[in-house]
Amino acid sequence: MGVASLIGILIYLFPFIAAVLVMVWLYRIKQNSDEQVEQNKKIIRLLEKDNLKE
Repeated sequence: MGVASLIGILIYLFPFIAAVLVMVWLYRIKQNSDEQVEQNKKIIRLLEKDNLKE
C-alpha cells in the first residue's frame, strides 16, 4: 500500500469524519443551551421569590 493510496483513503474519509465532528459540536452546543435555560429558570425563580419578600 503506497502513500498515494493512503492519502486517497484519507481524502475519501474526510467528509465522514468532518460530519461526525460537526454533529458532536452541535450536540455539545445543545447540551450547553439546555443547561443555560435551566440556570436562567432558577435565576428567575430566585428573583421572583426575592421580589415577593420585599
